[in-house]
Amino acid sequence: MKKLVLLFSLVASYSAWAQGDIDAGKLKAVTCAACHGNDGNAIIAQYPKLAGQHADYIVKQLTDYKLSLTTEGTQGRSNAIMAGMAAGLSATDIADLGAYFSSLPISPNTTPEAVIAIAEPLYRFGDPERGIAACISCHGPRGNGTSLSGFPKISGQNAEYTQLQLQHFRAGTRHNDLNAMMRSGVAKLSDNEINALSAYVSGLH
Repeated sequence: MKKLVLLFSLVASYSAWAQGDIDAGKLKAVTCAACHGNDGNAIIAQYPKLAGQHADYIVKQLTDYKLSLTTEGTQGRSNAIMAGMAAGLSATDIADLGAYFSSLPISPNTTPEAVIAIAEPLYRFGDPERGIAACISCHGPRGNGTSLSGFPKISGQNAEYTQLQLQHFRAGTRHNDLNAMMRSGVAKLSDNEINALSAYVSGLH
């Protein structure tokens, strides 16, 4: 029960912070363009597209980058580049950036036919025999996630970026997922399955 109360408390906090100003966020996002693109659609595949992402989720990630700095990586989300970028951001800056990027349309991708046979069953049904949960249960049938619960939109994301994040969760080097849900979800996935899922959700619409 305490965990449930904490979850709703965190969600409420992030939702409150995420009510930013789109126009202000656009001005502040100029420094983000080098990695994430002028329109929030990163061209470099190892970087995430921020366009169309839930504002609350963006707020959480930027806040977690700052938290990692103050806790020497024991909490939050560690990334040398993003830690430097987020260090000087205020709560207002973060909220404005979240509002701006969430207002932008994400660029489309396509799913390679070759990965569907492996990825689609895992995405939709998981693998109960191996204790692997279905991705659809949190991210939805179209990969849109939900803002209220804190699950990100993964549809249309750069496949290479998604692949890297799944690998980090599996290795435990990324640990800012609520109740270790992602870490436990990908722990038993093979490299081939991670690659297939990453490419699959990239074109999921």
